[in-house]
Amino acid sequence: MAGKVGFIGLGIMGKPMARNLMEAGYGLLVYNRSWAAVEELAGKGAETAGSPKEVAEACNTVITMLPDSPQVEEVVTGENGVLEGVTEGTLLVDMSTISPVVTEKLAQKAREMGASMLDAPVSGGETGAEAGTLSIMVGGSQEDFERAKPLFDVMGETIVRVGESGTGQVVKACNQIVVALTIEAVSEALVLGSKAGASPAKVIQVLSGGLAGNKVMEAKSENFLKHEFNPGFRLELHRKDLGIALAAGREYGVPLPVTAIVDQVLEALVAKGSGGEDHSAMLMFIEELAQHTIGEGS
Repeated sequence: MAGKVGFIGLGIMGKPMARNLMEAGYGLLVYNRSWAAVEELAGKGAETAGSPKEVAEACNTVITMLPDSPQVEEVVTGENGVLEGVTEGTLLVDMSTISPVVTEKLAQKAREMGASMLDAPVSGGETGAEAGTLSIMVGGSQEDFERAKPLFDVMGETIVRVGESGTGQVVKACNQIVVALTIEAVSEALVLGSKAGASPAKVIQVLSGGLAGNKVMEAKSENFLKHEFNPGFRLELHRKDLGIALAAGREYGVPLPVTAIVDQVLEALVAKGSGGEDHSAMLMFIEELAQHTIGEGS
């Protein structure tokens, strides 16, 4: 088993991921800007640090799970950041979803300090983080991937090295395109079926048994039918992810026309104050356009 592992970022996803590592027997040194989550894990046996630098000084592997590129850059390269505490051979594993361009820049800075970095964003939401069944897409060297693989095995179920540094973030952008577009498509189908007189629950049942079946309907059916949008993955974060995808499309010369449309759906919902809701709340946008609200039994 590896030595003590550092974990920075104990939010909706990070806290259960860190807890799973502890339950698997790993010694954890944790840091989080909000101290309540730190105290919770400390009560279960985790050690605590006062800065990202302290985490890196004490651990040869440091995992970060943060909201966006600016937060990762601050934690890694800022004052009292991770790179101030690394030594030769430290491995930084960023499991956040951020810009591939930022990832490559941070990986280069880590190399200059004698450290190395994997970008390992995840898919599966809070449920997957709790259950340790996340899909983890990893960019970086094969050697570093093999070194981190035992940790990934605790947190995830589908673990794939997809290429060199930055490619993990690109594949996560691909994932977020498919998820967002599928949520929007399911929302259209449910509102159309319901307004025409079909039961939304029956729409999901029959579509799930054919070619239209998908994980979104499997995982989010209760959200749709009961209008329960407590966040497993916040809508505002999915908007951020589609922004990353669109920027990547521009960088690599790939048109993403439907992604751009769904990005604007998310933009509209955030502007209306729904950014903190689950991303399945895209349903509300279609309902408003159609002037029809679906119901579980309608």
